[in-house]
Amino acid sequence: MASSNPANRTWQIQTSDFRLDRYKLNVMAWFKKTKKPIAAATKEKPSRVPEGLWVKCPDCDQIIYNKDLITTLNVCPKCAHHFKINAIERLRVLFDGEWTEYDKDLASTDPLQFTDTKPYRARLLASKEATGLKDAIIVAEGEIEGLRAIVASMEYGFIGGSMGVVVGEKITRAIERALERKLPVVIVCCSGGARMMEGARSLMQMAKICGALARLDKARLPYIAVLTDPTTGGVTASFAMLGDLNIAEPKAQIGFAGPRVIEQTIRQKLPDGFQRSEFLLEKGMVDLVVDRRDLKSTIAGALRFMLPTPPAAPIPLPQTAAEIVPQA
Repeated sequence: MASSNPANRTWQIQTSDFRLDRYKLNVMAWFKKTKKPIAAATKEKPSRVPEGLWVKCPDCDQIIYNKDLITTLNVCPKCAHHFKINAIERLRVLFDGEWTEYDKDLASTDPLQFTDTKPYRARLLASKEATGLKDAIIVAEGEIEGLRAIVASMEYGFIGGSMGVVVGEKITRAIERALERKLPVVIVCCSGGARMMEGARSLMQMAKICGALARLDKARLPYIAVLTDPTTGGVTASFAMLGDLNIAEPKAQIGFAGPRVIEQTIRQKLPDGFQRSEFLLEKGMVDLVVDRRDLKSTIAGALRFMLPTPPAAPIPLPQTAAEIVPQA
């Protein structure tokens, strides 16, 4: 029975209104995003292991201590994977000790005002800052197991080791200097080919270097080409394949055009290992595939065999019995 007291009815109405308001507040809270203050990021605990102490081999996944890798000349001790090294480290591998660098201040310009995704001048500046070199090659003279030689080492980190005017000029000067001093030449090739930013001027370096090598051959002075990963394009089409002895590092990519371009051109699937040093050795394109740890001794042995030696003194013939005069 409903209450007939007006005061009780008023209290019931107020109570129901309070419950309705409370329900509305709860429903609105579901759709309302509460703003919380951004908490400061907690600082991670510093690692006790310094960065750069360990290197993972991309072939066998072996974890190698960085100092152990240096002692093996950046070759994996488990699977013999050859890590890429720069031009300075190449010279350290080959020379006995100190060396004399030539034409250090030669630097490329921008004769064509070339721009693709960014200006050529910007690429040159970025490569100089990254490598500390003024172009993609170092030419030096030193001793390889006691034998004087001139070595030109290409730097892939400088615009892909591409061959421009400066690279061609420095290699040509190195060959001419070897002719003057009667020294052998070793070129460590590591390049993506001719530098398109310099147009036909970069292509002219191919003939320029080949002409200098022809004069070196005429003087009967040895030239050894060391082909590393990668050696492609106009470098392969010129001086990289003209050595009296062509030595390649294991599994190095060596060729002119890339495998994808060749497959699209001939519309055939290329064989396994195509353009790798072992494949080229089998086909007669290179003479030796040598582990980096044996490279210095191999080059020194080849130079001892190929370098001209002075004529030996005549050996005196033994006296015959008739020529022997008895002593009184």
